[in-house]
Amino acid sequence: ILPFVSVNQILLFLLVLTVCAILYNKVHQVPSALKNETVDLESPEEIEEEIPVVICAAAGRMGATVAAISSIYSNTEADVLFYIVGLKTTIPHIRKWIENSKLKEIKFKVVEFNPMVLKGKIRQDASRPELLQPLNFVRFYLPLLIQKHEKVIYLDDDIIVQGDIQELYDTKLAPGHAAAFSDDCDLPSTHEMVRSVGMQNTYMGFLDYRKQAVRDLGISPSTCSFNPGVIVANMTEWKHQRITKQLEKWMQRNVEENLYSSTLGGGVATPPMLIVFHGKYSTINPMWHIRHLGWSPDTRYSEHFLQEAKLLHWNGRYKPWDYPSVHTDLWENWFIPDPSGKFKLTRPDS
Repeated sequence: ILPFVSVNQILLFLLVLTVCAILYNKVHQVPSALKNETVDLESPEEIEEEIPVVICAAAGRMGATVAAISSIYSNTEADVLFYIVGLKTTIPHIRKWIENSKLKEIKFKVVEFNPMVLKGKIRQDASRPELLQPLNFVRFYLPLLIQKHEKVIYLDDDIIVQGDIQELYDTKLAPGHAAAFSDDCDLPSTHEMVRSVGMQNTYMGFLDYRKQAVRDLGISPSTCSFNPGVIVANMTEWKHQRITKQLEKWMQRNVEENLYSSTLGGGVATPPMLIVFHGKYSTINPMWHIRHLGWSPDTRYSEHFLQEAKLLHWNGRYKPWDYPSVHTDLWENWFIPDPSGKFKLTRPDS
């Protein structure tokens, strides 16, 4: 029996030795494997970053929000997190719409915007009351609504995205710039549209240069304006430069001195941004913001040009869910009917 035990002991010893040798080799290979993995992770192509997209859901316009989200979600493989901003009264409707449609697969957070932050900061103007709606000012308060992201995309609701939102998110912001916008002079194809319907694309169209406070800015009235309906924003810079406080300051000055009004080009939400960001913003690829589709019910872009566009914006009075409007087919491709039946498209035969 003794020799048999000894053999078993020897075999057990050899087995333990073999296991130890294997473990030893594995342990000593780990640093090199980790090193390789770290190199891969640091490569931008390998990082799967969450893309935060902020969009508002306003009463009477929720079909726009749904169509915009639908177009973004359908045209990308990226990990998109939608921040849907609404007022207390509108939030249940948009949540129900999403959860009871094919959009139930999206990642989203509903954020309530408190209009009390605007108290005393908006000058009442009856000519275009829709431009005074509280959600038009959500873009001023991005860092207060979105906490954990370094880089954020803000989009107006009257847009359709035909490209991969990852491309827009990858827009490079120069050091010290808190945001990137589209220059209103950037795309020759839109110049004819601008001339034909009398749109303004300079600061003269947005600010009242008869006012001393505007002249004191030292900004030439012929300076090209930009459109804040599509923004790629750096939250760190935004907070560091106290952009929100600067915007609020100009809102309050307008209440006191009437420096701009909704009878001018961009209502009351664009001028403060034109002032605060003058000379301090990066630019978005022009094809990522083809705008003015809502400016006239008679003026159209060529179909080929629109097919090449990455993002379409119906800024102006003539919205694609109403009538009359242009290029409604491109918008309606992405529209998802309201399960509750409250939101209905306005069409010639309706």
